[in-house]
This record gives sequence, structure tokens and C-alpha cells, in this order.
Amino acid sequence: MTRRWTFSTERRRLLAALAGVTASWLARPAGAGRHEAVRVGLTPVFLDDQVAFLNTWRDYLAARLERPVVFVQKGSYREIVDLLRQEGLDFAWLCGYPYVRHRAQMRLLAVPLYRGAPRYQSYLIVPASDTRTRSLLDLRGRIFAYSDPDSNSGYLYPQFSLLQAGENPARFFARSFFTWGHRKVVEAVASGLAQGGAVDGYIWETLRLLHPQLAAATRIVDRSPEFGFPPFVARAGIPKRDFELAQQVLLGMANDPGGAGLLQRLNLDGFTQGDTAMFESVAKMMRVLDASHVAAS
Repeated sequence: MTRRWTFSTERRRLLAALAGVTASWLARPAGAGRHEAVRVGLTPVFLDDQVAFLNTWRDYLAARLERPVVFVQKGSYREIVDLLRQEGLDFAWLCGYPYVRHRAQMRLLAVPLYRGAPRYQSYLIVPASDTRTRSLLDLRGRIFAYSDPDSNSGYLYPQFSLLQAGENPARFFARSFFTWGHRKVVEAVASGLAQGGAVDGYIWETLRLLHPQLAAATRIVDRSPEFGFPPFVARAGIPKRDFELAQQVLLGMANDPGGAGLLQRLNLDGFTQGDTAMFESVAKMMRVLDASHVAAS
């Protein structure tokens, strides 16, 4: 009896303590927790001095958000999406493909402007020494490099293109592989590790500025139609104040001397608010690819 009474008493004490902690947390005044870090997800970037740039950008955002900022870098879009869905991130720079697939669980924050518009293309590239390839279909039976299975320009578009041509993407190439980065696609093709690859055109063009010898070792065979540029998104449950402030900061970068300098280093012109209609062509390709997987199963 004594043992039961002791256990019951301790349990009541524990529950009371937990209730007190919960009540205390719920009673926090508005604005409490403003010193908590803002967590921003990124996949690998292609800049020469990545650490120095990210430190500068982090400090810029922290000063305007009036909160610490932490960049969380992962090797794939899927890892970033998982963290957003688990509320392990507040914001992320994502690709249009995973945004379309999971947009019920995230909010569109802002879309970068590249060459004056929120658009970009997928490039089909081959080694510069290959002067004969004229289309994706010429790469039948070759080795092909994709960037990421959740990339629009680096996977979805070339898969869709093969389906539209009546080909089976799973059997078209002798071998294909993921590099887990657009720059690595360029490197794989430039070195001859792959005989063709699909890459984000914005990244190829930026590499042409930063690393002209690397880009020159490849040749652009084809360019896709224009798609909505990879967007910045927020987790679905982000507080309204945090969302609006972050959006305001991104949209104002082009008119701020410090922000304009960072944009120049990113080879971007600024940000626009954007809308889901920008990604409808990506959604259409996704539906076609999903249907082909269902039919094949």
C-alpha cells in the first residue's frame, strides 16, 4: 500500500509540475521568444567563398529581422522539405517541384528575379568536345547526370521530355545517376564522367561568370521553356508577423545598398511576391510523371 501511495503521490506532483510549466509557457507575453533564431534551409550553393558569403547574408538578415539567423544546409531538397514539414525550419530556398508537391504544408514567401523576371530554364548540356548531339534523344544509350530527384530542371523536366517523346525514362539511358548538386552536374559532364546532364540554367550561367573554364568545358544543347524560379517558402505554421517581416526584408533587398550587393553576388536582381500560378507548368509535368509511375507499377 505504501508503495502505491508513493507512486501516486509522485505522479500527481509530476503532473502538477508539468501543468505549471505549460501554463507558464502559454502565459508568456506577446513578443517573448523574439531572440530565438530564425532557421533558414539551403541546399548546397555554388559560390566561390560560400562561408564568407553566407556569414554576410546571415548578418544582413539578422539585423533586419532583429533576431539571430541560422542557415541550415542539407545535401538534398528532400531533407529540407522534411525539416519544413516537421517545423525544424522557418524558411527555405526550395525548388519549384517540391514546392508544388508539398505546397499544402508550406507557404510561398518570395520568388527571386533573374534577368528581370521570376523565371529560369533547364539546360541540357554535353561535353564541349561533343559537337554532334543535337537533342536529348541523341543521348540514347549514354550515361546521364541528374542533379536531384526533387529538382525540376535537373530531373522532372528531362523525365517529362522523354515521356512526351514516347520513351521510357527508366530504360532510355545506359546509366544515369544523381550528383546532388547542379554544379556537380556541370563538373560530371565537363570531366566526361557523364555524356549528358540536366542543369539549372541560372546556375550554369552563374558558373559561366564565376568559373568560365568549367562552363566552357560543356556545351548547351537545348533550353527548356521558362518555369517559375525556385522560390523561398515558409513552413505552414509560421506566425503571421514573422512571415510578413521576412517577406518585407526579401522584397526590399534590391532597394537597400547592402541587399543589392548580396543580390549581385547571387547573380539575381531582387525578389517578387510571386503566386502559385507561376508553377502550374511544373505541376502539370509532375502529374504526367506520377501517372507514368502508376502505370508502370
